[in-house]
Amino acid sequence: MPFSFQKYLLTIFWLLSFLHNNLAQKTSDSITTIAFGSCAQQDKPQPILGMVADLKPDFFIYLGDNVYGDTYDMKELKAKYTKLASKTEFQKLKANTKLLATWDDHDFGWNDSGRHYPMKEASKQIFMDFFQEPQESERLKRPGIYNSYFHQYGNRILQIILLDTRTFRDNLINFDPVAGHKTDFFYNPDYIQHQNADSTLLGETQWKWLEAELSKKADVRIIGSSTQFGIEYNGYEAWANFPNEMNRMTQLIKKTRAEGVIFISGDVHYAEISKRQFDQLYPIYDFTSSGITSTWDFPTRNKYRIEGPVMENHFGLITINWSSVIPSIKMEVIDIDGNQRIEYTFLLDQLSFWH
Repeated sequence: MPFSFQKYLLTIFWLLSFLHNNLAQKTSDSITTIAFGSCAQQDKPQPILGMVADLKPDFFIYLGDNVYGDTYDMKELKAKYTKLASKTEFQKLKANTKLLATWDDHDFGWNDSGRHYPMKEASKQIFMDFFQEPQESERLKRPGIYNSYFHQYGNRILQIILLDTRTFRDNLINFDPVAGHKTDFFYNPDYIQHQNADSTLLGETQWKWLEAELSKKADVRIIGSSTQFGIEYNGYEAWANFPNEMNRMTQLIKKTRAEGVIFISGDVHYAEISKRQFDQLYPIYDFTSSGITSTWDFPTRNKYRIEGPVMENHFGLITINWSSVIPSIKMEVIDIDGNQRIEYTFLLDQLSFWH
């Protein structure tokens, strides 16, 4: 074969390889997929994890109750994480996507517990070891497990913020009809709302950190909260039990002019999408996925629900398409049988102060 022709073929091969690699990079930069879920009993099979692994999303976010510890015995808590780690479906998930995680009450340590749980530092260490937190992580240098992550796609920036709604949270106030608490629910609520201005869910240190994070540049901000943010008060655990903290969050978003905020949440053992309009703020979506293994008997009332509920085991999926002038965001719920139960899509410019 003449040398010049060989050189020509090599040039064509190089050009095709270049175009292929750049097309692959462009595809990677054009679509982001984020799967998430919560409430996974370590003693039960977890086929949902295998379904997620088959999709190979960019991220899977654990939003809490990643195991059901409910103990003051750290050997018992660690053993429950070990049982999760031994599952083939978990190993498959870990091999096929990047795991991010925060916690809720049962893996924090005790049902509905907050800052007074005495083993929170020990349970934090077990959490960090299990999710293989890097030694240089800021999470290891401060109380709590809140953290944020940035990823760039072309000229667009995704920020994932994972809140800690346990380490600093005040005790809840039990519903007590003897004390004169009243309800119009068709069920007996667990808790009433805090009215004290100094009641806290996140704690001052985390609030200060969050203000700095929301002040950073990002196009889409996924805020992971173990409990629901965008629902009405329903008598169970939620941000609605701390109305002053809920108001503080919306005021902080306005103060920092943070655009592109979407909440994801878990805890309730069903899936739904809530949408709330706050004064002088773009619509706030709260996409709840809760039920890797857990289920609930009925959905609580929620006048802000626009999709759902899905009561069967499921996972949530967010797909961000960065390729158009205005990126689109699609929210889906996939159930245990592989059926798409919810699909809701909107354009990113909805989450703007200028829309």
